[in-house]
Amino acid sequence: MTDTLDFKLTKTAHSRLQETDFDNLPFGRTFSDHMFVADYADGEWKNFEILPYGPIAMSPAISALHYGQAFFEGIKAYKHADGTVSIFRPEKNAIRFNKSAERLCMPTLPEDIFIQSIAAVVDLDREWIPTKANHALYIRPFMFATDPYLGVTPSATYKFVVILGPVGPYFSKALRVKIETHYTRAAEGGMGYAKAAGNYGASMLPGRKAAEEGFDQLIWTDAKEHAYIEEMGAANAMFLLDGTLITAEAKDTILDGVTRDTVIALAKEWGIPVEERKVSVAEIIEGAKSGKLTDAFGAGTAATIAPVGSFSYNGEEYFLSDPKTRAFSNRVFDTLDAIKYGRTADTHGWNYIV
Repeated sequence: MTDTLDFKLTKTAHSRLQETDFDNLPFGRTFSDHMFVADYADGEWKNFEILPYGPIAMSPAISALHYGQAFFEGIKAYKHADGTVSIFRPEKNAIRFNKSAERLCMPTLPEDIFIQSIAAVVDLDREWIPTKANHALYIRPFMFATDPYLGVTPSATYKFVVILGPVGPYFSKALRVKIETHYTRAAEGGMGYAKAAGNYGASMLPGRKAAEEGFDQLIWTDAKEHAYIEEMGAANAMFLLDGTLITAEAKDTILDGVTRDTVIALAKEWGIPVEERKVSVAEIIEGAKSGKLTDAFGAGTAATIAPVGSFSYNGEEYFLSDPKTRAFSNRVFDTLDAIKYGRTADTHGWNYIV
């Protein structure tokens, strides 16, 4: 429900809905008519407002641009066949949002305000939610520091914004991935578990180098030895090895993914053993050679369930089974799709109905 959040509403004078090609939705390029904004100043959140999507005026001296106090979340809303609109597990994103805020020395946002602000703008722009299979309304809540001050100190003021955009699939094929052995995404004691903007900025050069070699994604390894798998560039990395689902433990170098958590919950429900632990590159290679590695995929809000077709390590490429034949990841994908789009009962309470 969104009736307890008091906000100012200014509707757009001209909707871009009819001008949008819903048959051509490259991820992250199209945005809906409205956005939610709020300000933090004098120790409190204030100025809650929904207004037309557009530029935000700011000083060129704001500390977010100079010292990196900025982070975000990624969520999706879905439209059911009967017109019902649901947001998938926003309470999990609210928790992670505040973990990111704390790590970057920024103010937390009450979970009810986080969820209700998202629901309010999704409700207003519900006609922007695609109805095609594997399509959704992507939700991007973010926060950034706004003090116009060139000093290495936490800002006293911040802005919280929610923007939306209709999207199709993030990946359209099985991924060819490279296990990274030089560059590092995150180190122990750092902020790898936060969705900090700087984490993604640091990943761009190695990501581009991998793309130039023909790879779709990187699999990051630990900063000390480059011997243990951590996560993929756009998703958590998950493997079915000898009948057991294994994935790196969510710690300070690993993003605690909502889809990751959901996959683990389903696996346990289905009686599949789950191990959250250090995952060595060596055991994954051995599993690929022996055939014990029967499934590998990325799990994330944008990526959903993205099958890995092959992975490369130190110049040698290892090919896995045809993703269409993989029982586990296909079952997960189909089950999640049925829940998100309302085709089956949501027995876990994962859908937040708008």
